[in-house]
Amino acid sequence: MLGLFMYIFEVKKELLVGFSITVIYITYYLIEAVKKPILICRKGDFRQFLEENVPLLDEHYWPTPWCVESHLQTVLGSILRSHLLPPQRYRREVLQLSDGGQVALDWAEPGAEDAEDAGGAAPVLLVLPGLTGGAHADYVRCLAAAAAALGARCVVFNNRGLGGLPITTPRLYCALSHADLAEVVRALRARPECGALLAVGVSLGGLILGHYLAEQGEHAGVQAALVVSSPLDVVRGAECMQRPPAALLSYHMARSLRRTVAAHAALRAAALDWDAVQRCRSVREFDAAFTTKHFGFGSVDAYYRAASLSDKLHRVRVPLLCLCAADDPFQPLHEETWTADVERRSRLVAVWCGASSGGD
Repeated sequence: MLGLFMYIFEVKKELLVGFSITVIYITYYLIEAVKKPILICRKGDFRQFLEENVPLLDEHYWPTPWCVESHLQTVLGSILRSHLLPPQRYRREVLQLSDGGQVALDWAEPGAEDAEDAGGAAPVLLVLPGLTGGAHADYVRCLAAAAAALGARCVVFNNRGLGGLPITTPRLYCALSHADLAEVVRALRARPECGALLAVGVSLGGLILGHYLAEQGEHAGVQAALVVSSPLDVVRGAECMQRPPAALLSYHMARSLRRTVAAHAALRAAALDWDAVQRCRSVREFDAAFTTKHFGFGSVDAYYRAASLSDKLHRVRVPLLCLCAADDPFQPLHEETWTADVERRSRLVAVWCGASSGGD
C-alpha cells in the first residue's frame, strides 16, 4: 500500500511540474511573443490611409508556438518554405549594361507571358534578392506568388555574377551598387507593357533599393517600394552579426560570398589578396578582405557607414515601407536609432513585427 501511495505521489509530482512549466511557457508566449506590429510613421493622410486599409496593423502577431526564437525561425522557416513551396518557372532575359557588364532578369511564369500575350499594360513587381540570393530562393518564390495573386508580373533582378550568368567585367556588387538597378528600371519603364512599377528589396537587396531611391529622389521611376529585413544601420547590424548565435549565419553567408567570387576568374584576379578572401569566416572578414578593396573604401567601417540608410531616408521621395522583425538576429528593434527620422517623414513607413525572415 505504501508503495502504491508513493507511486501516485511521484506521478502527481511529475504532472504538477509539467503543468507548471506549461503555464509558465504559455504566460511567456502571451506576454513576450504575441505582439501587435509597431507602425512608425508621421501623422497625416498617409498614416491614416494605412490604418484604414491595412487591417494587419491592428492584429496581433501569433508566432508558431513551438518555434518562437528568432534564429530558429530564420533557419527552419527557410527549410520549410524550400520544401513546401511549389517550384516556380522563370523566363530569363539578359540585360547588357552600359559599362559592358550584364545582369539576368528572371520573369516569373506564367504571369509574365500571359500578360504580354494579352497585349495590355500590367503592374510589374521588381524583386531584389538578398546577399547571394536569386530567383529560386524561397522568399523570392513567395513574392512571385503574391504578385501573381494580385495580377502583377514579377521579375527578379540578379546582381552581377549571380544567377549562373558569367562576369563580363571585373566588378561584383555591394550595398551601394545601385547604378545597375537604375539601368534595369529604365529598361523596364521603356516597355509599353509595363504599367505601374513596384520594387521589393530583401536584406542586401533592400539596401541597394534604398540607396537607389535616396539617390534618384522624385526621378526613381517606381511608384512604391518595400524593403524587407534590411539592417538600415549597417554599423550596428554588423556588430549584431558578430555575436553568437548570429555569427553562425554570418559564417554561412561568408561561405556563399567566397563561392561567388571563386566562380569567376575575373573576380579572383581582381582580388588584391585572394588567399585572405579564402580565409574569411564571417561577412565582416569578407568585406574587409574583398568588398572594401574592390570598391575603394578605406576600411570596413567606412563601407558600413556609407552602406547605412538611416541617414539617407529623408531623401526618398516615393512611398517606402520598411518591414522589419523586432527580433531580427542581425538588427533587433532595441538596436535601431533611426526611427525618429521616419516619424518626421510623410512618405516613409516602418512596420516592426515579431518574426524574423532574413534573406540570404
